[in-house]
Amino acid sequence: MINLYSDTQTVPTESMRKAIAQAEVGDEHSRSDPTTLLLENKVAELLGKEEAVFLPSGTMCNLIGVAINTSPGDVVMLESNGHILRSETGGPAIVSSVLTDPIDGERGQFTVPQIEQRLDQTSRYRPPTSLICLEQTHNFAGGTVWPIELWEDVCSFAKSKKLRIHVDGARLLNAVVASGVDAETWATQADTIWIDFSKGLGAPMGACIAGSAEDIDKAWLWKHRLGGAMRQSGLMAAAAIYALDENIERLKDDHERAKNLAEALKELGAEVVEPETNIIFFDMTPCGKRNNEVIEELSKKDVLMSEIGNQIRAVTHLDIDDTDIESAIKAINQVVNT
Repeated sequence: MINLYSDTQTVPTESMRKAIAQAEVGDEHSRSDPTTLLLENKVAELLGKEEAVFLPSGTMCNLIGVAINTSPGDVVMLESNGHILRSETGGPAIVSSVLTDPIDGERGQFTVPQIEQRLDQTSRYRPPTSLICLEQTHNFAGGTVWPIELWEDVCSFAKSKKLRIHVDGARLLNAVVASGVDAETWATQADTIWIDFSKGLGAPMGACIAGSAEDIDKAWLWKHRLGGAMRQSGLMAAAAIYALDENIERLKDDHERAKNLAEALKELGAEVVEPETNIIFFDMTPCGKRNNEVIEELSKKDVLMSEIGNQIRAVTHLDIDDTDIESAIKAINQVVNT
């Protein structure tokens, strides 16, 4: 099976499984799990923040990030295809009682004038905007990386308007590898920011959200409210530590394989969104094939992809090697030419 459905499809390597088996554990909720504490300190240092807390999922990181940065009735500004708005079942509205103000960005990115246009506070009846959410890389824009200059402009403007900043950094380390800009630089102006371990880093679960000591103290409150006490979480923290130590630099291999797949698709005549990291969006209708038909036929050849909107998405990851890409290209050729 060549599983290009998502980079969430990775399974732990034997070395990671060994790290899990050897992990020293305790009750993380009472702060007595040494492996979890080590992970949290490692992430806080990586992102240049005072503290971090280990959570079961990135979606919980976003849910908590919005909760601690807003008050009920506030407006959260984010890109219109942001994961928080599109793929988290309305969680912020239910948990934090906030409104969302989506900005139609360009490949997941928006500008200072677009923010400024929405900050007209001339009416006392207009709900206040308190939070801007950024996504790096941007999933539904095709794994795009914000240019650092635009990122810093948006963050600086937000700070000048006393708006808080939350970063969905599920694939932040893909951006680090692709851009050469370190994680701390991306995180500098963010109030809260998180990274995921279950995507390209290859761990079975988990994410860490980081921020000031005060904000992470609030995050602990929300973690417990949401049922997030994990007890001997050092088993999964050990996998995350292994991922941070061993699997960051190899993300460049995923990016290169994504480019190779994209080039082959373009040669076939597909309409391809140029990948910047490990996510490829493409449309097969110019080849005379409907996307849902292509996905169905590929699955019969043991190649898995997903359909999102009117495009196909393929995602490279550590369980996909050069031979898998070659086999996927061969299968796509067969489908197109049948």
